Amino acid sequence: MLGARARATLAALGVRLHRTGAPLATTPGTLLVANHVSWLDALALLASAPVRLLAKREVATWPLVGPLTTRAGTLYIDRTAFRDLPRAVATLAAALRSGQHIALFPEGTTRCSAPAGTFRRATFQAAIDAGAPVQPVTLTYRQHGHPTTAPAYVGDTAFPTSLRHVAHAADLTVTLHAHPPIPSHHHTRRTLATAAQHTVHPPTPPATLAPVPPRLRSSGDRAPLS
Repeated sequence: MLGARARATLAALGVRLHRTGAPLATTPGTLLVANHVSWLDALALLASAPVRLLAKREVATWPLVGPLTTRAGTLYIDRTAFRDLPRAVATLAAALRSGQHIALFPEGTTRCSAPAGTFRRATFQAAIDAGAPVQPVTLTYRQHGHPTTAPAYVGDTAFPTSLRHVAHAADLTVTLHAHPPIPSHHHTRRTLATAAQHTVHPPTPPATLAPVPPRLRSSGDRAPLS
């Protein structure tokens, strides 16, 4: 029912949802980790799989999104209270052990363009403690068929302002691309976070220099003496 409501909310905002890639959350107790562009990200995840979200507590007060995420059993945390982090990790691990799917945004903030943010490692400990797979998810937005930052929720933008921007934008599509899950066994939280980050945001290969052709000998060059 919550998935249907999330899809209806996206449709009411004029946002199409397109899913690609691997099957999503097929193993009970999967930790889904996604890049963070917009508050629409949460709706896309809720519309695609029966997940509980991990979100900052301010989300609960947002119109339209807050009531829906709260009904989905979202785990709200105060990101400024670092002493609360071990409790949050333990709560996540217990939920994963019970077979619930958890979705979160390990960048910790929304980003509208490159470079991508570093995945924070702490929450990956929950997957390791629970022996849960981690499934990376890449979210992208297009408008009129072209990449767009129109739905991005960054800086000091107030949520109502962002909501109006999205509502007035035309022909928006959010694509949710699910990657194959990463087993958490034999990983540390550092290596697991890095593997997930490089899957969601593949590293840009270093530029290679084209080989320089050998200098052509001019007619005036002499051949070396033998």
